[in-house]
Amino acid sequence: MQTPSPDLSRRLDAIAAAHAAGTLTDHSARTMRDWLTQPRYADFAGELAAQIDRGLWKELDDAYWTVIPFGTGGRRGKMYPVGSNAINDRTIGESAQGLADYIRSLPAGVLESAATPSCAIAYDTRHRSEHFAKLCAEVLLAAGFKIFFLRGFRSTPELSYAVRHTGSTCGIMVTASHNPPSDNAVKVYWAGGVQVLPPHDKGIIDRVMTVDQVRREPFEAGVAAGRVQFVEQEIDPAFVAAVLKQATPGPRDVSILYTPLHGVGASAVVPVLDGAGFKKLRLYGPQEKPDGDFPNVPGHVANPENPAVLGGPIDEAKARGDDLVLASDPDCDRLGAAAPLTAQPGSPWKTFTGNQIGGLLVDWVFSSRQARGVLKPTDTAVTTLVTTGLVRRIAAGYAAAVVDDLQVGFKWIGQAIDRIGPERFAFGCEESHGYLAGTHVRDKDASVAALLISELAAALKTQGKTLHEKLDELFCLHGCHLERQVAITLPGAAGMDRMRDIMAALRAKPPAQLGGLDVVRVRDYGGLTTFTPTTEPVAFTGAQGDLVIFDLAGLPDAGSGTPGHFPALGNAVAARPSGTEPKIKFYLFAAAPPCTNAQLPAVKQSLTQRLDALEKDLRALAGV
Repeated sequence: MQTPSPDLSRRLDAIAAAHAAGTLTDHSARTMRDWLTQPRYADFAGELAAQIDRGLWKELDDAYWTVIPFGTGGRRGKMYPVGSNAINDRTIGESAQGLADYIRSLPAGVLESAATPSCAIAYDTRHRSEHFAKLCAEVLLAAGFKIFFLRGFRSTPELSYAVRHTGSTCGIMVTASHNPPSDNAVKVYWAGGVQVLPPHDKGIIDRVMTVDQVRREPFEAGVAAGRVQFVEQEIDPAFVAAVLKQATPGPRDVSILYTPLHGVGASAVVPVLDGAGFKKLRLYGPQEKPDGDFPNVPGHVANPENPAVLGGPIDEAKARGDDLVLASDPDCDRLGAAAPLTAQPGSPWKTFTGNQIGGLLVDWVFSSRQARGVLKPTDTAVTTLVTTGLVRRIAAGYAAAVVDDLQVGFKWIGQAIDRIGPERFAFGCEESHGYLAGTHVRDKDASVAALLISELAAALKTQGKTLHEKLDELFCLHGCHLERQVAITLPGAAGMDRMRDIMAALRAKPPAQLGGLDVVRVRDYGGLTTFTPTTEPVAFTGAQGDLVIFDLAGLPDAGSGTPGHFPALGNAVAARPSGTEPKIKFYLFAAAPPCTNAQLPAVKQSLTQRLDALEKDLRALAGV
């Protein structure tokens, strides 16, 4: 065995001393020693040595205390040049290598694409996104893949489209969506343009976790050999044309202020709205420039779910007399919106929740089809278990179909499109501002959502109405539905254990009441069992996941009666833990029967008080 050099011995001693002093966790100390001494980490040993010499123990412990998980859709986290718990060349390389190794391990006939595997790759405006995209390409080239590469900033839905258009075996999108500027990630897609699903997700994860060597072939060599093809000039217009197939003829006289929040949205939303005839479209200047620091976004977190993100655009829209504000997240798969409460000059403005936009758009899709005489009973709205029950009620109002029993995540909606048949799919949505019409992709798409909501706003303007007034009409007709999310982070090293304990207690001994309402049924999607206060648990057939739903008094009308098919959400609470951090997310639902417009303000107030009471009880249960 070769004797370590004096410098290496000194650094290993420093690691041991920091570990003994409690500055480094066991995993950090062990893994840092590996990164200094093992040949597979040789490219990173110099940077790690420099950081040890600088005494950056806090940063190093954060970077090494665990292995950053490769979840069911990819790998996401804080960028740092070294570390097993950070996004860097090693962890991104491992991700691409594991994907390549898994695909290469599949028996002949499993893949639907050609004998030579291929991958479509795109990236967003974040720091190092282009670098990571080319790194993934180099790993896949070394594994014998052909690469379809989109140069320049592109949206996640365009990557999904590119996978389908090129017939690729898989796809990689380099983006951390709406995470802070410090983060980056890879999202992995399967043939057909949907994020990886069982059994491939687990197969890829297993391979990623056992990667030894990351093998690379130079990107430029792949270009010279014709194994890397630049496809943006082909894909860009084809993608826009595919989105525009969802356009409905009608009014276009609406003034729109749009912000891409420093992301890629100008490459997708702008050409779509322009192509659909919306000529009164203006970009919000302070957030127009692509910039991975998101400098002019409150908190530098470009998430359209946060109403504060739209504050600046709303102020400008009010001053200039616009009708609609739209915002897409950095990779342009989520859409936020705001509009005036009434059509009167000087009206206050308000943002919409993801559930509210979903309700407006599903009604617009079905009403447009009905007006054109093409609505069929098999036309289907698809959504998740934690999305507003208003979707089911609107679909029922049009005698259309609905699938609303899917686990959280748009990939399950993408899978459902193919399961029910693309010809039946009308619209998909999830509460976290994800929407899709059309089957050009198998992921949420802010550009098509922007198209639909702009059409609706223009149509309403001819009637002297705003989007908020339309939403109130839907509440009066189908019952007012208000929702709220409460994310509870459990701090400290014991946070993950505390999170698991809370979820176990909710399952084993659910509360009898929440927010003053009786718990009348519990649905445990982890074990696929359901029970009431007076019955033993019984099994049901459904989509398994770490989710518990408590249905409260005031249940809506009965579901279809099929096993595992429950009524649309009325008054309910759903609890779902994070798989990677000590956090529980509670989804709160409050609903009321149909009412008159005069009654609606009082109904909203009552439901808001109900949500307040639910949140108070849930925080008490979690001990925060």
